[in-house]
Amino acid sequence: MAATAVAPGLALSHLGRADYLATYAAMREFTLGRTDATPDALWVCEHPPVYTQGLAGQASHVLAPGDIPVVQTDRGGQVTYHGPGQVVAYPLLDLRRAGYYVKEYVYRIEESVIRTLGYFGVTGHRVGGAPGIYVRLDDPFSHAALSGPAHPADPFRGLGKIAALGIKVSRHCTYHGVALNVDMDLEPFGRINPCGYSGLKTVDLSTIGVQATWDEAAQVLGQKLSAFLQP
Repeated sequence: MAATAVAPGLALSHLGRADYLATYAAMREFTLGRTDATPDALWVCEHPPVYTQGLAGQASHVLAPGDIPVVQTDRGGQVTYHGPGQVVAYPLLDLRRAGYYVKEYVYRIEESVIRTLGYFGVTGHRVGGAPGIYVRLDDPFSHAALSGPAHPADPFRGLGKIAALGIKVSRHCTYHGVALNVDMDLEPFGRINPCGYSGLKTVDLSTIGVQATWDEAAQVLGQKLSAFLQP
């Protein structure tokens, strides 16, 4: 694990390819063992193929996992997929020390992803009530804002999800985090209802025409999170 200080009180660690269960256990151990003096951390990694299920996750959203393991976790949200070509970032923060609440924490993570996409010329969008970041399928480089009410039968019409977010807060301290799709095999997303939404299309940077390496995307996302999560 290579750690680099990127801002006062926050250390960025690149874990490389990391087993999901081991990383999950390490996050819990870090959080349970931390004190008021423990520095905040940001872990960035890539996982072998795995489905992770949130606390409220419904088994019916896991359609055909095949040989990909399904791991029950204590984060919020429904089922998602992690795999090679995806940058996963785990902020381990003391929100009380940071001075903001969970709603703003989620906003700051999403803003970090939006700014990361902007670095690559892509416009990211929020969808009310559906944490994560989305792009226009017809023109992911358009700077036009989403306008008008969502289609009542399909709030994601014309959109693809490029980043998923699922967090846990314990004693004011965060773990789990956000996953940005860079250059993946997207087929496993078709075996689940991503984040609990049937038919939700999942995309990555490569499928919308952006050629970026995992290392480049990881560096940019790490920098943006480090900047936007500061008090």
